[in-house]
Amino acid sequence: MNALWQNASTLTNIIVGVVGLAILILSSDEAVRRLIGLADYFHLSTTFMGMTVVSLATSIPEISSHLTASVNILTGGMDYQIGSAIVLGANIGSDVVQQTLILGLVVFSAGTLYFRRYFLTKSMLPMIITTVMCIIMGLDGVYSRIDGAILFGSFLAYTYYLYVDERKHYRREDNIQQAEKVDAPETGKQAVVWGLVAVGCMVLTVTAAQIVLGITELVVVRTGVGGSLIGVLTLGIASALPELSAAVSGIRKKEHGISLGTLIGSNITNPLVAIGGGAIVSTYWVPRPLVAWDLPWETLTGLLLWALLWFRKGKLGRGGAIYLMVLYFVYIGCRALFFAVD
Repeated sequence: MNALWQNASTLTNIIVGVVGLAILILSSDEAVRRLIGLADYFHLSTTFMGMTVVSLATSIPEISSHLTASVNILTGGMDYQIGSAIVLGANIGSDVVQQTLILGLVVFSAGTLYFRRYFLTKSMLPMIITTVMCIIMGLDGVYSRIDGAILFGSFLAYTYYLYVDERKHYRREDNIQQAEKVDAPETGKQAVVWGLVAVGCMVLTVTAAQIVLGITELVVVRTGVGGSLIGVLTLGIASALPELSAAVSGIRKKEHGISLGTLIGSNITNPLVAIGGGAIVSTYWVPRPLVAWDLPWETLTGLLLWALLWFRKGKLGRGGAIYLMVLYFVYIGCRALFFAVD
């Protein structure tokens, strides 16, 4: 397969890559839909569902891309530095676009969203801490297997904490169905079928990620553009589309807990599970722009958003939404101008 990509023209590779991205997005979106239904079947509260099951499901593109790249790096099928730059750029780019552009779009479409201070403390602060961890660990230019184990272990510990906290603060009204019923299995047999379909979609997602990563690597080699920049601008945005879909669906169903939990939870899941898991497999080379610009910008944006919500008593309206979207375009513009090369 790699030989076919290498012999094809750049235009052909780009077309195949776009098709691969479409398959990746559609298959992961169907996996997300099935997993949301399964979560509803097992009666999880909307915020907990968004922070755990849905955020993990919508991170399938990032996780599968990391695992695919890591295995290829380990077996010699992908260049260590280029592969690392692509998946790390895509991961962090996906986090930034969710935290700014997508959250802004969701808030703008909703008109106003209210974040409880409980949510700001239990969810947004861990998101910021996670980003700071990635900066500190990446300062030496490598995410080692020990770094990966710390990140992945932190995810397991945080998930357990959320589960215990869910049992303590669970409210029955969190599971009251809205006017538009969630599409979910009704029997144990149907739940098994939904689970099998979700697994099949995840396998298809991994296959599509393999194709997209291979073609992206060739484009990087042929054009000389930094792999992390391509990851930020293309894979990062594409990988964030399942989160956008889930968040918009939550707004439409008046389940704001799903929307907020998915966007914030995914920004915790992406680095801890995807980067952590991938680093355990192969380790990663960390491009300088990621620790000099992308991660610090993500941290600063998260702190500004947290402060804005804290002092406005959790209220975010269309003015704040526009502010978030402008921040994204400032981020992208500076990234392309000053940090285009790894």
